[in-house]
Amino acid sequence: MMNESPFDTKLARLEAIVKTLESGEPSLDDAVKLFKEGKALAAECEQLLRGAQEQVDRAMSETPNA
Repeated sequence: MMNESPFDTKLARLEAIVKTLESGEPSLDDAVKLFKEGKALAAECEQLLRGAQEQVDRAMSETPNA
């Protein structure tokens, strides 16, 4: 079995945070901490996606048309 990528790990944690926040169970203080963590994870995921898109764009521009 392959290890999860950093993106997959971050996304899974972000999804868990959203689920926890949507449940309404955390205290206000905990909810704020989770929100901040989620916001940071979302930014990291976005950065990883931008990097992947740049790699795809670069690969597409290097591929000769058939």
